Amino acid sequence: MSRFSGRRLPRRFLQLAVGLFLYGIGIAFIIRGAIGAAPWDVLAQGIARHVPLSFGTVTILVSVIVLLLWIPIKQKPGIGAILNALAVGPAADLGLRILPEPDALWLQVLFFAIGLTVLAAATGLYIGAHFGPGPRDGLMTGLHQQLGWPIWVVRTGLEVTVVIIGWALGGNVGVGTVAFALLVGPMCQFFMRVFAVRLAGGEDPRRGAGTHTGPVPVRG
Repeated sequence: MSRFSGRRLPRRFLQLAVGLFLYGIGIAFIIRGAIGAAPWDVLAQGIARHVPLSFGTVTILVSVIVLLLWIPIKQKPGIGAILNALAVGPAADLGLRILPEPDALWLQVLFFAIGLTVLAAATGLYIGAHFGPGPRDGLMTGLHQQLGWPIWVVRTGLEVTVVIIGWALGGNVGVGTVAFALLVGPMCQFFMRVFAVRLAGGEDPRRGAGTHTGPVPVRG
């Protein structure tokens, strides 16, 4: 590591920690909005309805399972993937304990909008810290490399699969799920440019950060 990169290591760790915490808070806002969760959160919601575990704990377990799926596709998790798997769930549980459940539709939409914005900013923070992809990003890019399928095909296949399973188990699928799919890419791309830590030699701030050939990671 160059001295240039080393001087930025504390900032990178801070960005990673803040980003993962805010990611969980963003998820909590979206769930409290109750107009439809993000695909992987639909799955976690559905599973949580059938086991004596919190949403955040289920999120951790799903992340660990996804990391185990890295083994046959020859992906190696870095510190970013491990901390992502362990930190987002507890932050989401904290947010769900603090945030109320709004009754008015306009408040539900507001909660969703806040959650999506916070989640996108959080993605920019933790991706921009350059500690590697989150569990779901690594699964997606690993399948892309092993199967040779386009990124969009792998991403769509994964997200449709988890939404169907989550919905069948009782997860909340709605207009918010569709809005998330349409808006999260451009919003995350914007915040990734804002928060990317510039590395030595003018390296592309998105290179090696867990992104892919599309405009945005899935749920990290």
